This record gives sequence, structure tokens and C-alpha cells, in this order.
Amino acid sequence: MPLQHGFYKAAHWISGELGLATMRSAGRDVYILILARFVRLFAYGAVALILALYFQELGFSDEQIGLFMTLTLLGDVFVSLLLTLVADSIGRRTILLFGAIAMAASGAVFATTSNYIALLMAAIIGVISPSGNEIGPFRAVEESTLAHLVPEAQRSDVYTWYVVLAVLGTSTGLVVGGEAVDHLQAKPGWTDLDAYRAIFWIYTGVGGVKAVMTLLLSRHCEHADHKSNQPQSNGETEPLLNGATSPENGDAGVQPIAPSKSSKKLWGSFSTISKPSRGVLYKLCSLFFFDSLGSGMVPFSLINYFMERKFHLPKGKLGGIMSATWFVSTIGTVFAASLAKRLGLIQAMVATHLPSSIFLGLLPLPSGLPLTICLLVGRSVLNSMDQAPRSAFLSLIVLPEERTAVMGVVNILKTLGQSSGPSLTGVLAGRDHFWVAFVVAGSLKAAYDLMLLAFFGGRVQPPSGEIDGESTTVEAPA
Repeated sequence: MPLQHGFYKAAHWISGELGLATMRSAGRDVYILILARFVRLFAYGAVALILALYFQELGFSDEQIGLFMTLTLLGDVFVSLLLTLVADSIGRRTILLFGAIAMAASGAVFATTSNYIALLMAAIIGVISPSGNEIGPFRAVEESTLAHLVPEAQRSDVYTWYVVLAVLGTSTGLVVGGEAVDHLQAKPGWTDLDAYRAIFWIYTGVGGVKAVMTLLLSRHCEHADHKSNQPQSNGETEPLLNGATSPENGDAGVQPIAPSKSSKKLWGSFSTISKPSRGVLYKLCSLFFFDSLGSGMVPFSLINYFMERKFHLPKGKLGGIMSATWFVSTIGTVFAASLAKRLGLIQAMVATHLPSSIFLGLLPLPSGLPLTICLLVGRSVLNSMDQAPRSAFLSLIVLPEERTAVMGVVNILKTLGQSSGPSLTGVLAGRDHFWVAFVVAGSLKAAYDLMLLAFFGGRVQPPSGEIDGESTTVEAPA
């Protein structure tokens, strides 16, 4: 009996630490949103593996490949800005449905044409991701929706699994895409180009599946239903990472934040961001520029391109290696919320992201494949651990009705920062200096980490000013 009791306590503790208890009661809409992101990232991963190789097969130069990715990211900035700003006005489910349909259409264009301009327009409208990660408006809409579907004390657990399933989706897409390409290339009469285009038909199919899933979401996902969906006493006022900003950790609790009025005008989302929030947002965006520029210089598709050029790997083996690196990253991601509870949001972000940046800068150094894989794995384990704390941090320091707009602006400006990176790397690769892009990218991302710690590693002031005569300050644990 004591043994059984001890086992039960251990299982209960593990369930709480990993957020499994929260996920059991999260609800159908939360499950659909997380699963929808899984299938979307599955498609992104499969395409990112072969995107640069596909353009090479079409006869485009390294400079043209880099320019294409830059123009794609710039175009996505404007599409994302528009869709994010109107998401709460015309309906979050409508925006997600439009994205799924556009995704299916863009896959069909990539599978049927070789025209540079047509491919560029399809990539912009359908959000073809050069990095294998989110670059469109959909993550901002989904995160904002999750923020009001789930009580705040449980939100960090949901965000963690939202990231975990995304990483698993990309990992699965990589291995399936690589094996599919190798299998199709071996078929009589199939060229490399035919095999690559088959992957884009898979992308189209995933867009159709995602559209069906979006139709299954309930009206509780909409902003207008927020008040009826959560008790007023448990509004969006508690710390997002349970314990990360709690009094028992020596931090001041967050007082209820009075909501501000939202504009119903098309561009009124900007006006809903309060002045204190805008001040923090400007500072964050200036830091995110360094991180995003570094990420843009070595998006996932260009890392695959670099690996294939350096080691001449079969697509199945390349997909297996890159899939493994993404899969092991879930090990770190699962423990991201637990780490943030103990270190604090900013400290957890820097402690994981800084070593990852260093590994990225060192990636071209090894001459052999095994050590290169070790650096890739080390980077992957740590690279995604800052995502859940970062989402929680952004949600904590802005008002509830600002979240969709703020997260959208942050994601858009990060995408804008990434946009010039591929062109720079394309020029370097065309001049046989591909390795320089990794060194510069790692240095930029490390600079972001150090500045983030310097600016936000101490006291963080929520955008509530004074409420009932008391200031509300959130302190990161020492």
C-alpha cells in the first residue's frame, strides 16, 4: 500500500509538472486548435525539407532562391497584418478557414507551375514557410483564442503542449517528406522535380483537412463570446506560468486589470494597445529584430540546403536527420513551463536560447557529419524551449483585449526582421561563403539574448498603471 501511494503521488506530480492534468480537461476546441497546428506544421516541415532543392531543380540561382524567400516573408507581413487586425472583427474561425483554403490553393500552384512570379504569389497568399515554422497570422489568432478558452493558471501548460505538438508535426513532416521523395525518385519515369511536386500535393491535402477541422470549432472561440465563456472573477488577470510570478516565489501578485474599450473600426486594433503596452512592445520589437534577422539568414529550408550541399545526403537520410533533431527538441519543450516556474520567464528564455545561438554559430565548423548532427541536436533541444515562456510573457504584460493585436504585431515585425536574411544568405552562398551566414546569425541571436536579459531580467511592469491606489509590479525571481 505505501508503494502504491508513493507511485500515485509520483504520477500525480509528473502529471502536474508536464501539464497532463490540465490537458485532460482542456476541452474540444483546445484539442482541435492544437491538432490543427500539428497538421499545419506537418505540411510546413515536409515542404521546408525540399523547398530550396525544388527551386534549384527548377534552375534558379542561389541569389534567386534567397530573394524569393525574402519577398515571400515581406509579402506575408502585409497579409498577416491585415488578417490579424480583422480577426476579432470578422471572426477568428473565418480567418483560420481562409488560411486553410489559401494553404490548399498555394500547394496546388506549386505542384503545377514553374513560373517564378506565380510561385511567389502562391507562397505569399498561402503562407509557404521557408523555415518550417509559423510566419502567417494563424499562430497569433490561435494563441489569443487559447488565452480565453483556458483559465490563466492553466494557460502555460496549454501553450507548452501547443508548442510540443507543433514540433512533433514538423518532425513528422520531415521524415515523411524525405522518405516520400526517396520512394518517388526510385519509381520508373519519376524525376526529382516530379517527386518534389508530389510533396506540394500533400500540402494541398493537409490544407483541406485543416479546413474541415476549423469548421468543427465552436462559437466559444470567438472574441465576442469571451465574457460568457469565462467567469468574471477569473478574467485574464492571473500570471500565465503558474508559480512563475506568485507571492510564494517572492514576487508581487498581479492585480485585476480594468479592460479598455475596443474599437470596431477595421484598423482600430492599433488603438486598443495602451500606451504602457506600446512602450514595452517597442522595446521588445527592437530586440526581436536581432533574433529575427539571425533566424531569417538561416531558415530551416536553407539549413537543409546547406547540409545537402556539404554532405550530399539522400533526401530520406536528410529528412531522417532533421526530423530527429526536431523530435528531440520536444524533450526540452515539455519541461519549458516547469523551468520557467523556477527561473522566471525571461531567465528561462535566455538560459535556453543563448546556448542554442552559440551552437548555430558553430554549425559550419565540423568537417564531419556526426559532430554536425550533435550541434544540430543541441540547438534543437534548446531552441524551442523559450517559445512557451515568451508567449506567456507577452500575454502577461498586455491587457486581455490587446492580446490578438499585440501578438500579431510581434509576429509580423519578427517576420519583417527575417525578410532580409535569406537574400543576404543567397548572396553569400552564391559566392561560396555559405558558412558566414551561420556565424553572423548565431552572433545576432546571442546579442538578442543578452539584451533581453539586460532589459527585462529584473522588474517587469504590467500595463495597468495604478489600480485602486496600488501599483502592480511583476518581479522575475532572482
